[in-house]
Amino acid sequence: MERQKKEAAVAELSQLFQTSQAVFLADFKGLSMVTLSGLRRKVRQIGAGFRVTKNTLVKLASKDNSMEQLEGLLDGNNALGYTDGDPAALAKVLFDFAKDQEKLVIKGGVLGPKVLSPEQIKALAKLPSREALLSSLLGTMQAVPASLVRVLAAVPQKLLYALAAVKESRESAS
Repeated sequence: MERQKKEAAVAELSQLFQTSQAVFLADFKGLSMVTLSGLRRKVRQIGAGFRVTKNTLVKLASKDNSMEQLEGLLDGNNALGYTDGDPAALAKVLFDFAKDQEKLVIKGGVLGPKVLSPEQIKALAKLPSREALLSSLLGTMQAVPASLVRVLAAVPQKLLYALAAVKESRESAS
């Protein structure tokens, strides 16, 4: 690779590390390009990215950012899964793919400034999707006002029942 291309690749990777909310490092040794293309397609469907890069370029691009802490994992064939959206969705896609393709090994990652172990990424993958969490939160938030409305509506309703009972008792007494 020419020096100018390398510098452009390092600048692109450095920008990717700064803009991505999460970056996961995976070893793909033994996977065919067809299989990797299938993984890239799945990752692209959720709005994330997956790319194979040279370790030296990643080391150069990771200077002065949170990816620098993963330099110890940069040996062998590595690929980067990255997203500026939902990190749990990317982790889920990677781990679901790793279940089918045992040769894909998640080595670690970065979520914001925090370094994640493979176990932590797996726990992140088990979380419900962002939409499911938001709908659960919305349901919980709606339950409180709905209960309040039911309680407030019950007061005049019970008053009406009491008045109807008084009316009936007076009619039956006369």
